[in-house]
Amino acid sequence: MEIIYQPRIDREIESFIEKIHPPRVRIDNDSCRDCTVVKIDSANRHGILLEMVQVLTDLDLVISKSYISSDGGWLMDVFHVTDQFGNKLTDESLVHYIEQALCETRSSKEISSDMELKLQSCKGPQQNMSVSAANLAIEVTTSNRPGLMSEISAILLDLDFNVSSATAWTHNDRVACIIHLEDASKSGPINDPERLAHVENELKNVVEAHDDGKREKERRVRLRSFGAGRNHTERRLHQLMYADGDYESCRACHGDRSGEHKKGCDGTHVSVGRYEEKGYWVVTVRSRDRPKLLFDTVCVLTDMHYEVFHAAISSNGSMADQEYFVRPQVCLNLDNESERQKLTLCIIAAIERRISHGLKVDICTQNKTGLLSKVTRVIRENGLSITRVQIGVKGETAIGSFYVANSSGQDVNPNIAELVRREAGGSIVVDYSSPYRVPKCFSSSTTRHDTVNSTEVRPRFSLGSMLWSQLERLSINFGPIRS
Repeated sequence: MEIIYQPRIDREIESFIEKIHPPRVRIDNDSCRDCTVVKIDSANRHGILLEMVQVLTDLDLVISKSYISSDGGWLMDVFHVTDQFGNKLTDESLVHYIEQALCETRSSKEISSDMELKLQSCKGPQQNMSVSAANLAIEVTTSNRPGLMSEISAILLDLDFNVSSATAWTHNDRVACIIHLEDASKSGPINDPERLAHVENELKNVVEAHDDGKREKERRVRLRSFGAGRNHTERRLHQLMYADGDYESCRACHGDRSGEHKKGCDGTHVSVGRYEEKGYWVVTVRSRDRPKLLFDTVCVLTDMHYEVFHAAISSNGSMADQEYFVRPQVCLNLDNESERQKLTLCIIAAIERRISHGLKVDICTQNKTGLLSKVTRVIRENGLSITRVQIGVKGETAIGSFYVANSSGQDVNPNIAELVRREAGGSIVVDYSSPYRVPKCFSSSTTRHDTVNSTEVRPRFSLGSMLWSQLERLSINFGPIRS
């Protein structure tokens, strides 16, 4: 008989418990020689584990080990963390920020996608569609192809929209991107419903003209307004790609020796078994280790409505092992082979989405009108595909990363960096390092990084620089890229 976990305490009583038993956060630099230990005791609720992991990963902290226990309505979580350079967390301001942020996760409520304000197309009587310019975003999911980002950015430029930040992932020949928009003609809210409907329709035409026709009923282009501080871009990208069905099986990984590994497969293995004595399902994951691995795995478990009761995560060299003891929140029957297979494929997909293939080109330059459109046009004109994008601006400086690949499977000519520099100016860095290695962008030339002229930017390692490193978290404060 399937055991389904459902909270027994209503929200009012749960809030009362939270007030009389506030979370306790302890950051310990003495217990371990080579890492900082973060310990959290708190009342439990669905989604809090993801929020806590999100706090740590948004600061680019590396979680090497973690122990999770949350039976009986109370959680006790332990995280072994370092900064991105492998050092303990000794900055007092950073330690204080982490303590405050982890405590605040108790008062924050998870916003589901169906609770976000959806901007409807201009059809029939309209209600007030005025939204804060900083919180207006366009979401696109479609089949991946060369030149897609170039076409999208060109349309936005022609329609007099500025781009304050843009992030895109590709996986299994699908792409999901989130682009935050501002009005290029004036500051303040965008309050013209016809204009919003027009840009939505124009982008739909571009997407539908080149899509595979297999997803006709799905809405591939969406305009959304997010509440301040409520939009976490990477979380939303996971949701978009999951809804788009980007997960698929790799036959070579499942014993079919006659077939090759599917594109982007990294040999990640997931198994789902039963722990009859306690009524848990045990999910084990073995994969290459990399930054934000724990966040990606917990994200898919949370969005698929699985409650994590216990977990142990550890990294050993280049490999990482994760073990989760879970129960479904809703009527998901894991005794069914198809349900177990879906969970397995979704976890693998969540891990693979962040793995970027191709040549990494970092840019740091003065913010210019049409910058995003110019850079993506250069990449398109050279027959290259963009496999991942993350770009935004800080003050008058535009900072971003583009992963570019050749559709023929050949190595990308690094001269593309010089072509990008001619259009963008500033500092261009070509990164040949492994996608699992934490890149030290905008550094001096080394055997793994070739810098293509201009003024080099060397950000100091501080709390401010760590917060900036996650562009999407700060996107509501970005100035326009003017593209």
